[in-house]
Amino acid sequence: MEPLSDSRLLLAILAPLVGAGLVMANGKRPNVRETCSFLAAATLFITVASMVPAVLGGHRLHYTVFELLPGLSFSLRADALSMVFAISASFLWMITVFYSAGYMRGLEEHAQTRFNTCFALALFGAMGCAFSDNLLTLYLFYEIVSICTYPLVAHHQDEESYEGGKKYLAYLTATAKGLVLPAMVVIYVVSGSLDFATNIHTGIIPANVHHGLIAALYACCVLGFAKNGVMPFHNWLPSAMVAPTPVSALLHAVAVVKVGVFSTVRVMLYVFGVDLMHSLNLGLPTAYFVSITIIVGSIVALSKDNLKARLAYSTVSQLSYIILGVALLTPAGIEGGLIHIANHAFSKITLFFCAGAIYVATHKKNISEMSGLGRAMPWTFGAFALASLSMIGAPPVAGFVTKWYLVNGAWDAGSIGIIIVLLASTLLNAAYFAPVVYQGFFGKQSDSDAKHNYSEAHPALVIPLSITAVISVLIGLYPAFFMRFVQNLIS
Repeated sequence: MEPLSDSRLLLAILAPLVGAGLVMANGKRPNVRETCSFLAAATLFITVASMVPAVLGGHRLHYTVFELLPGLSFSLRADALSMVFAISASFLWMITVFYSAGYMRGLEEHAQTRFNTCFALALFGAMGCAFSDNLLTLYLFYEIVSICTYPLVAHHQDEESYEGGKKYLAYLTATAKGLVLPAMVVIYVVSGSLDFATNIHTGIIPANVHHGLIAALYACCVLGFAKNGVMPFHNWLPSAMVAPTPVSALLHAVAVVKVGVFSTVRVMLYVFGVDLMHSLNLGLPTAYFVSITIIVGSIVALSKDNLKARLAYSTVSQLSYIILGVALLTPAGIEGGLIHIANHAFSKITLFFCAGAIYVATHKKNISEMSGLGRAMPWTFGAFALASLSMIGAPPVAGFVTKWYLVNGAWDAGSIGIIIVLLASTLLNAAYFAPVVYQGFFGKQSDSDAKHNYSEAHPALVIPLSITAVISVLIGLYPAFFMRFVQNLIS
């Protein structure tokens, strides 16, 4: 089916960019500033949602901004894979804007205008990645995300945040420029184009290219998009936890890490393609390679008492489920991996929202200090419990759908080893999430905490985390909406 030219793609990119300008222009009027942020997010979501019927109908939307050379253009596309990421990110931006206003004002944070501006610019980059039609456009927007989120990571402007920000930027720009950029040049030379293929099977790499070169290009792309959190280039992610909690939520659920795994699987499926990966046996070795990240990330998470640090290493582990599923190269595996883009987004943002609400209400960061807080903050800890079940993969929450398809995909691929990895990681997930919930609801409250008489945080924080927790359950009970996109992609 021929692609349809559609200017809504350009509007989806421009909405957060215009929003960033309006936020800057109204920096001295906080209520107007946050209204501009929300309106930009709502405009983006409505624009993305309006493209759903066409994409589900099998159409591929396209818009060329300008052409540089034959086979080399700055162009946009909306297809099934784009929509899984774009719908999740645009909806969660609206929720995060509301949450962020309550969090930043509750703690009387400085530089809130800069914070909101960079937040919008980060979504500008993320939407650009989601709707990129070729590797060049994807690379440019990937770098925009890195640059625009640096001020968010270094927001507190102290020694710790500057150090975290430097590590964040160094890891992400060095890997992109040192691995992805040269790989992109070679791919253009051997194929004559950087445009993504029209389906997941063919790819764009010619069959006569030396197999060793293809494997090297593939490795550069998997490791070079280091926002995907794959070890050994994962250490930027825990270091970025010095940022305010809304930034952590943005990093881990909405924009940055999802840009990383989205870029990785986009290149795996639409540059190399399932058929080529099968013929060169690139799939299962990739699945086993990222399995190391899944297991080691979970083990490290077990050792962390700081709640955000534990959630950070959980993200390191959970992101690799997406790559693992795609690398299985079976329909069920690919479906399980891609559906986790949405499932993880809603569940992980809930967990970070809860961590932020706990901090605003109690100024506590460590799990060992949270005994009995669940009885004082039942909505927050209840939402945390639901999102934890999703991360563990327990029914009826969203993560169960992911793991069901991943296990079936591994079985179809004939890989008992991957099934063992998935079962082991599930046990480890339970081991590092269950104590937080148990401590909160059943732990003995200290005398000093009892005197403080803690209660829920402001509704501006509790309402968003309740909404995302409920949605995590709903997309576990009714997964058909997102599954229709990934099944269209495979058919």
